[in-house]
Amino acid sequence: MTHRPYTFDRVVRLIITCVLAAAAIWLIGRLRGVLLPFLVAWLAAYMLEPFVQYNRRLLRVRGRLIPVFVTLMETVLVFITLCIIFVPSIIDETNRVAELIARYADAGSSIPFIPAAVHDLLRSYIDFGSIASMITDQDLQTVIEASRELVTGGIDLIMGVVGWFCSLLYLIFIMLDYERLLRGMRRLVPPRQRPLVYRLATDIKHSMNHYFRGQALVAFIVGILFAVGFVIVGLPLAVVLGLFIGLLNMVPYLQLVSIIPTTLLCLVYSAGSGGGASFWEMWWACMAVYVVVQCIQDLVLTPKIMGRAMGLNPAVILLSLSVWGTLLGFIGLIIALPLTTLLLSYYNDFLARSEQPDGRH
Repeated sequence: MTHRPYTFDRVVRLIITCVLAAAAIWLIGRLRGVLLPFLVAWLAAYMLEPFVQYNRRLLRVRGRLIPVFVTLMETVLVFITLCIIFVPSIIDETNRVAELIARYADAGSSIPFIPAAVHDLLRSYIDFGSIASMITDQDLQTVIEASRELVTGGIDLIMGVVGWFCSLLYLIFIMLDYERLLRGMRRLVPPRQRPLVYRLATDIKHSMNHYFRGQALVAFIVGILFAVGFVIVGLPLAVVLGLFIGLLNMVPYLQLVSIIPTTLLCLVYSAGSGGGASFWEMWWACMAVYVVVQCIQDLVLTPKIMGRAMGLNPAVILLSLSVWGTLLGFIGLIIALPLTTLLLSYYNDFLARSEQPDGRH
């Protein structure tokens, strides 16, 4: 197998490519405050596009105006309904947890098989009293302090509101012209590069569909299942913790990290309620919820929604989110998967072409 020689022209091209890539990353980092609302709107439009197409078929219209606004109205109604259902429960559970934390901070604890030194270690590193007061402190001084900060940060607040209002406008305009924008992007690719770019775009679309749409649906269902399971076993802050675990599930198996806050909640509940032996009952009940939900996810949800192809490996997903998030902040979290998929696809294409007998690239 022959390889292309590294001529002066090729080395210069490689250097220019690396410089342009570094400049692009630097420019995105500098403009991330401006680009973030647009990218969030584009991601939201991408997630809502299947519902737009469904409403388009349901209403039997050719244009996108009516399906887009119907989809937006449905999204708002679903959001309001979820708030009406969950917010009162979340407020009650938050107050309950605050009381339990205050009791745990003030009183001693005796739980079988857990030494008192463990409780002392937790109290030395976690200020439970401060957490409880922060949750329940709604006095006049707090309101005045918040008002003062609001006035002093008024300009930043106005700019932030304007930026996210622009994000809403971005969302509407992108959803209205979603198909036309995609066709326009395809025409921007030079004709000679279209076969390679279109093939890479197909790989990105496949991975994005699995990650953002498929995994988001799985994560949402998993979050609901965890919330229902924790409510059944009587764990405090069940809805919030369940939805938080669903959010963690956007990266497969990252929900296992939530075992730590779940254990702390079981500990606080047991110590605050005065029943030391009930800690293990509550903890094993929560672990049973983890096992049942994980079985439902692996045996039912993932095969039905995601199919056999999982896209990127979970470790690669977590690494890409960490790297791009560190480089570009929240924008990096949004574009991490497309960029990682693009780089992997381009590298695989490079390897495939380098293995050709004539050495062509």
